[in-house]
Amino acid sequence: MSSPNFIVANRSADASTVASALRQGGRALSMHSGSPQLDAEVLLSSVLGIERAALIARGSDLLADHELRLYRDLLEQRKRGMPVAYLTGRREFWSLPLKVTPAVLVPRPETELLVEVALQHLPKSAECAVLDLGTGSGAVALAIASERPLARVVGVDVSPGALGIARDNARALARPNVAFRLGSWFDAVPGEVFDVVVANPPYVAEHDPALAALAAEPELALVAGPAGLDALAAIIAAAPRHLQRGGWLLLEHGSTQEHEVAKLLKRSGFAGIECHCDYSGLPRVTRGTFSPPLKERS
Repeated sequence: MSSPNFIVANRSADASTVASALRQGGRALSMHSGSPQLDAEVLLSSVLGIERAALIARGSDLLADHELRLYRDLLEQRKRGMPVAYLTGRREFWSLPLKVTPAVLVPRPETELLVEVALQHLPKSAECAVLDLGTGSGAVALAIASERPLARVVGVDVSPGALGIARDNARALARPNVAFRLGSWFDAVPGEVFDVVVANPPYVAEHDPALAALAAEPELALVAGPAGLDALAAIIAAAPRHLQRGGWLLLEHGSTQEHEVAKLLKRSGFAGIECHCDYSGLPRVTRGTFSPPLKERS
């Protein structure tokens, strides 16, 4: 028996099979995406409500008219620059399925490096406290919480819309060890200290040509002053008051900003400064530890 999502009889001259729709979608996106065939597959599997891997087995099935119309509409939106994640409403990060909307930045694969480095500084079988600044969809906070169930993880964002998405994701993933707070950076956690602070703040310069390709995403989560360093500088300057003695600050940044970030960390008294490259070999995450004299913590 055929699936109710497909019409497998009464083929017409205008009928489109799954396989032909994928070919047409790939061609339509060839000048508008770095991964046109993958995008076409993700969009069509979303329309049909099936896993992408199942498309091969359904290749000869006919699409219903409403499915074809929806698929073509999604292709047109993708051609206009709308991220696939916004079109499907989903994005996987650290193998976690996340809800995403235009209220949040689309989680990037390179940001998983921030999680990897954070886990190096968090015990597996002991309580600890983690702060995620600029949490957005909650991707980093939820990834850390899933790997360290004894950790108390707090995600902070200045956008109420973003926090709504983050809380939806925490509920869907049943992660009780994560809480989210509204505020600008450390203003949301007055007087609190953490073992690890992670941040993926805005770090794109305000006139960077790359912004044209990111027009669909929230500017608030992308742009940080003339050199893209304003948010990073603010976080670094305030972090010492919110770190446990020997705690770590981990920052995602642009691929040409590692030297400036290192200078800012050193200026604020951080030691053990080290930059880590992402999966493309580009400088992406810099860490530093803070151990002030005991009298400074009084």
